[in-house]
Amino acid sequence: MLKDTILKFLKLDGLVNNLNDYVETRIELLKYEIKEDVARAIAKASIFLVLMLLAGLVVVFLSVAAALLLGTYVGTSAGFAIISGFYLLLILIISLSRDRLSNAIEEDIKKHFKKKEEV
Repeated sequence: MLKDTILKFLKLDGLVNNLNDYVETRIELLKYEIKEDVARAIAKASIFLVLMLLAGLVVVFLSVAAALLLGTYVGTSAGFAIISGFYLLLILIISLSRDRLSNAIEEDIKKHFKKKEEV
């Protein structure tokens, strides 16, 4: 009651109301921006997952084709063994250098976020 009287006397009641409206509007705007960012991230992630699934299928079919091709020269089982050995070697290389790879990827992501903040 006393607060309302003082605000009216100093003619600040309109200013306080405008400030409250401004803060509420900013909060609503932030909510919409967050929803938009989440929707964009989900859309990009779903596209990425579909592309990775298709790329995985391509790798599987190319691996089978390569194994069958090698199989004509060294025997079918040996062709599949060679392709499997190649993937095992790839797994070992990535496993042994995972810390270095993880740090490099992390740095790239940080650079990307910094670029986005500057824009």
